[in-house]
Amino acid sequence: MGWKGTKQEKKEAYDKKLCDLLDEYQQIFICIADNVGSQQLQNIRRGLRPDSTVLMGKNTMMKRSVRAHAEKTGNDAFLELVPLLVGNVGLIFTKGDLKEVRDEIAKYKVGAPARVGLVAPIDVVVPPGNTGLDPSQTSFFQVLNIPTKINKGTVEIVAPVELVKVGEKVGSSEAALLAKLNIRPFSYGLIVHKVYDAGSTFDPKVLDLEDDQLVSAFQAGVANVAALSLAANYPTLASLPHSIVNAYKNVLAIAVETEYSFPLAEPVKEFLKDPSKFLAAAAASAPAESASDSKAEEKKEEKVEEEEEEDEDMGFSLFD
Repeated sequence: MGWKGTKQEKKEAYDKKLCDLLDEYQQIFICIADNVGSQQLQNIRRGLRPDSTVLMGKNTMMKRSVRAHAEKTGNDAFLELVPLLVGNVGLIFTKGDLKEVRDEIAKYKVGAPARVGLVAPIDVVVPPGNTGLDPSQTSFFQVLNIPTKINKGTVEIVAPVELVKVGEKVGSSEAALLAKLNIRPFSYGLIVHKVYDAGSTFDPKVLDLEDDQLVSAFQAGVANVAALSLAANYPTLASLPHSIVNAYKNVLAIAVETEYSFPLAEPVKEFLKDPSKFLAAAAASAPAESASDSKAEEKKEEKVEEEEEEDEDMGFSLFD
């Protein structure tokens, strides 16, 4: 039984409850609640406890409470919610993992029939097969241009038919036929519209991003910032490593062309002065490695020969 009181007392109680939730939670789902019944909403509340709290209410009341909370606390971050409180929406306050809670919300969907005048959220397709209806019901199928045949005294749909397209309104004939076929094509539940997290509001699709996608996007952003900074000759943390390398190249070029030198330039100048030294060193290291490999191979062959000799000494033979 609901709480009884005057209209003003109910407003004050609602305002206090919403403000208390804003003080306690930093994560909020803004959900569309079209076609969600009270019993279904109770099931969602029970399923999301204890980490989450569902709050429904009139948009004007929610907006007033959010503004009052911002004025009282001086925290304007929650004002991001005000423009989102449009239409039939509700708020889910949570302390859990956002992605896990979003997935949990999606579980509470209930099948619903196609009512007349309802805008279809998805395409409705009538599958082929035996309908179980007697031949007197063929008029429904003829009106909707659904190919049928009579099979063993019942109507059978020959091929799948797209009865209603997404965005179209359900007509009386379509609704009657779906009801006769016991098809409940639509499912309804709370749909997460936006996510609020500590002052930021974003699309729920962001929750599906993996770590490697975030790293890749961040690296691409850093590369763009570095390229822009280098082109504008404006130093930033992103462009600093590139600037240092470019500076080293410039100083190295001067050192190569002049008598000036510094420790990191010495190996380069030595190589340019006499490349044969480095080629000889590389050639010397290569035979040493091949010699070690050949010695290892010889040892392996000797071991195999010793094992074969031992087998002969034991008097065993494949032909014995």
